[in-house]
Amino acid sequence: MISAAAGDTRKDLIGLSREELAAEMAAIGAEPFRTRQLWHWLYHRGATDLAAMTTLAKSFRAELDRRYVVGRPAVARGQQSSDGTRKWLLRFGDGQEAECVHIPEDGRGTLCVSSQVGCTLNCRFCHTGTQLLVRNLDAGEIVGQIMLARDQLSEWPSPQDDRQLTNIVLMGMGEPLYNYDNVAKAIKIAMDGEGLSVSKRKITLSTAGVVPMIRRCGKELGVNLAISLHATNDPLRDELVPLNKKYPLAELLQACREYPGAHNARRITFEYVMLNGINDTPAEARALVALLAGIPAKVNLIPFNPWPGAPYECSSDVAIQKFSDVIFEAGYSALVRTPRGRDILAACGQLKSDSVKKRARERTAEAAAS
Repeated sequence: MISAAAGDTRKDLIGLSREELAAEMAAIGAEPFRTRQLWHWLYHRGATDLAAMTTLAKSFRAELDRRYVVGRPAVARGQQSSDGTRKWLLRFGDGQEAECVHIPEDGRGTLCVSSQVGCTLNCRFCHTGTQLLVRNLDAGEIVGQIMLARDQLSEWPSPQDDRQLTNIVLMGMGEPLYNYDNVAKAIKIAMDGEGLSVSKRKITLSTAGVVPMIRRCGKELGVNLAISLHATNDPLRDELVPLNKKYPLAELLQACREYPGAHNARRITFEYVMLNGINDTPAEARALVALLAGIPAKVNLIPFNPWPGAPYECSSDVAIQKFSDVIFEAGYSALVRTPRGRDILAACGQLKSDSVKKRARERTAEAAAS
């Protein structure tokens, strides 16, 4: 995070839950109402400077400054697509990097947030999957992406109307359900009505299918669920999404049928990347319809977004339309996602940073030298 210089031992306030913030205030002898004041400044007003928190006594601000910092990820590189999509390569306190993307649309805007540096998985069509997992992001680094985007979009204090950032999708780098505790903590901070105030109906978590965590996600967070599906049979999905070998389609789809809160007004999204000659025939569209029986579902067809060295090509417009028609005729929504930010590698499946997983002996040597 950018606020603490090397060797600065002060604790970062961003990423602390309300309960943790209250405990910090109690530990320094502050009155309980200080927690609510600080929360307001941090998450409603977006303050990054403790000295600017003018409703707090000057002496108290000085005390806070001795003990705490207010962090943000550093922007290592910012890019803007010809279609208005913005991508930020963010650098964290240990020098590791991840990307997040803001996609503007008519009357709203979606922020694609990362949960890991690199990825636990190695889905073959995904550029991020070619980068080994470096580490999980902590709650502050996850919610910090939302706050950084609000900084960049000049959206403080937290607006209730006319937002450029209205929706959040956990679809960036990483598998969110393999970093559940940090993701859940960050989402709860984002949903707090006295802070960032993002409705759970405006938050979507995408998973490749970590079945045991899906129910917990629905029960504890209640956010929208998206499944990164991409195939209608186990042999092909084993190839495209190797996690399928651990949690095959039957188990995954049963978890979707049991997802708490799923109904026709809050359908589960099934993401399906269109790969030329691989998974894009009308027969496979009919197989997809059969798989979705009994699930309140909609399908998001994603034209494959190329990246350097990619082993696949995008399906033709004609093939995508035929596939979509089959699903629509069966009574399901099957929208074709318009590729955004392709020219800056900001589209779905294109995110990747230069962070490299360190070997154990390298980490040991660095720790000994510090």
